[in-house]
Order: sequence, then C-alpha cells, then structure tokens
Amino acid sequence: MNDLVSRYPSIPWIAPFAVFMLLVAVSPSLPFGQPWESIFRVGALILTIAVFSRSIVKALHVEHLLASIGLGLAVCALWVAPDLLFPGWRSHWMFQNGITGTLQTTIAPAELADPLVMLLRVTRAALLVPILEELFWRGWLPRWIVNNDWQKVPMGTYTRLAFIATAVLFASEHGPYWEVGLLCGVIYNWWMWRTRSLGDLVLVHGVTNAALSGFVLVTGRYEYWM
Repeated sequence: MNDLVSRYPSIPWIAPFAVFMLLVAVSPSLPFGQPWESIFRVGALILTIAVFSRSIVKALHVEHLLASIGLGLAVCALWVAPDLLFPGWRSHWMFQNGITGTLQTTIAPAELADPLVMLLRVTRAALLVPILEELFWRGWLPRWIVNNDWQKVPMGTYTRLAFIATAVLFASEHGPYWEVGLLCGVIYNWWMWRTRSLGDLVLVHGVTNAALSGFVLVTGRYEYWM
C-alpha cells in the first residue's frame, strides 16, 4: 500500500471521494435494502478513509474553532433560505431539469422511520462526507489545477482559475441545489484561502451538514438528503 501511494500520491486525496461517488451511482442497484445498504455505504467509506487517508486525517487540526463553527451554521442557513423564503423556488426548471436531475431522497419513505438508518445517514453526512469531500475539493483539486506537480503547491493557494473551477464543479455535484452549492463552494474556497487549514474546512463542512441534518429531521424535508 505504501508503495502504491508513493507512486501515486494523489490516491489518499481522491480515493474516498471516488468511492463515495461510485456508491451514489450504484446505490439503486445494490442487492440489499435498508438498513444494510446504509451499513454497507458507511462501512465502505470508513474503510477507504482508514486504508488510504488515515495519515492525512490524523494530521488535520483546527486553527479557528469558533469562526469555523459559526461559518458552518451560516452556510446551512444560506442553503435552506431560498426554499423557506420563496415557496416553490426549487420547482423552477432552472433547478429541476434533465441536466441537474430532480429532487428525491435516496432513502425510501417507509425506511425513514428506522432509527438506525437515520443515525447512519447523519453519520455519513456530518462526519464522513466532510472529510472525503474536503480532501478532494479543497485539499487536492485546486492545487492540481494550479500545477500538475500539486504537492509543491501550498494548501490554500489562490488563483482565479482554481477558485472558480473548484466552486463550479462543486456546485455541479449538488444537482437541483446547484445555486446554493455554488455559493457554498465560493464560501468554502474563500475560507480555505483565508485559513490555509484543511482541518477548519472539514469542521465548517461538518457543521453545515450536521445542522442541515438537524433541519431535515425536524422538518421532514428529506429531499435535502439526495
């Protein structure tokens, strides 16, 4: 494993995100229902991070605790604001169409009452997704855009191309929520540039997702869990 990572140093930064996207793609065709599907997805992500990215995750540290928590809560508020302020906002063709997709949760309605399924979904959203996405979106991709020899690029290095491209691609990952995804990507990129701390970005992202999960559980707006 060490030899593989030595030859391909991008693997620890890319592999967890790649596995996550693969699981999203194959989830509908998995041969088992809930809660086994959720157990499998969480287990696969934990295993991938542990095998490939453990040393990076262990080295993460937070430089701006309170500011990162506050920013994460603010991003959550921005994420839900359009739908709360403008009923029917998300039904516009700009957000639901043949390119961005339609709003639908990956968990069947009958399974939403299972406490284990809910716990695993929150765990994935609040703890695992922030790690695997920040490794890729803020830790690796913008540095690779700056220079193919990305290890020479300091964390948080700003170039206009890297900043814009990362934000736009991050937005595209979020389907019908692309406009708030774009805003979120811009804010996260800005915070990475200001702090140069991947640990702070993982915390911000984790707080955003945890707060959004709380909103989903309280309101029953499960469409946010795509």
